[in-house]
This record gives sequence, structure tokens and C-alpha cells, in this order.
Amino acid sequence: MDINGMKARLAEIILEKTFRYSDDPPFRLVSGRTSNYYFNCKPTMLDPEGMHLIGNIIFDMIEDSAITAIGGLTLGADPMANATSLISYQKGRPVKAFIVRKDAKGHGTKSSVEGNVEPGERVAILDDVITTGGSTITAIERARDLGLDVDRVIVLVDREEGGRENIEQYIDRIEPVFTRTEIMKLHQGGKGHDEKQ
Repeated sequence: MDINGMKARLAEIILEKTFRYSDDPPFRLVSGRTSNYYFNCKPTMLDPEGMHLIGNIIFDMIEDSAITAIGGLTLGADPMANATSLISYQKGRPVKAFIVRKDAKGHGTKSSVEGNVEPGERVAILDDVITTGGSTITAIERARDLGLDVDRVIVLVDREEGGRENIEQYIDRIEPVFTRTEIMKLHQGGKGHDEKQ
């Protein structure tokens, strides 16, 4: 299966396991806002086929770059980073995975980043969903605090609600695998839902 085929299949899994739509009642988001749709990417990211597809798609996005490691804020980025790292090794171009902690350890090295990464390495920051961009920005800042060179952000789903614009204040290269618009079009497929916030 080529990358386009993998992306099409991953979209099907996202529609089945991750995407939910409800006219009434709307979903309450972490930000406190309400929305008619919700993305919980963990069921897709932790599905064996979903993990395989995500790893291949993200590896394809970075294969020709100088990126040596990928990671982001735990827990959203962890399955994506691990899947991509495994695929990269299998394809003969190993890319390390790292984890950005929500809070620095209170003991030992008190590190906020876990993994075999060194200052100066070029990295990609991953996130499962961008809404406001807050968790992605935290990961960028912590990676930079460690001296990592953040090359780009890769997100599984961009909800297109201003998060990308917030992140662009920190880095200008943001690459979504899917946007809300793309997933909504697939979901609508004759169902007649209006796209609502």
C-alpha cells in the first residue's frame, strides 16, 4: 500500500474510532468551549493498524529531512513517536523517540524531556490534536530549553480553531496529517451535517 492508500485507510479508522459528531448535546472540550464534534485520537493511535499507518505516514513526512528525533508532550504524542521510531528503524533510517513530561521530575536529573536526545539535534514535535495549540507550544519550549533544534510540528488532526496560528508564533512549519475540514467532508458523505464549531 502506498502512502496515499495508507492515508485513506487511516482516515477510515479515524472516522470509526476517533471522530464523534453530536448536534445535541455538544461536546465540552478541555479549553472549556463546546463543539459539535470531538476527536479522541488515542483509540486510533493505540490500534495496531492505526499505529502502523501513523508510523509510516509520519516517517514519510520526515524521511528526507535532517531530523534525528521526534516526540512531544505526553500522552498525546507518545504513540505517534514510538510508531514512527519503530518504522524508521525497520526502513533503515533510525529516528529516535522522546517524551516531553507535563511536569519535570522532582527527583534524579529533574528532566522534563526523556529520551536519548542531545542539545543541537534537529527534532520534530508531534501532537495528536491541535485545538488551541497549548500542549504543542509547551513541548516546543521544553525541547528548546534542552537545546534541541525544533524543525517542525506534525499533528495528526488540526481542528482549525486558531491553534495553528498560535503555534506559528513559535515555529512556522506545521504539517497536519489531516485537518478538521478533510475529516468533516469524509464524515458528511451525504449525511447532511453542517460544519459547526
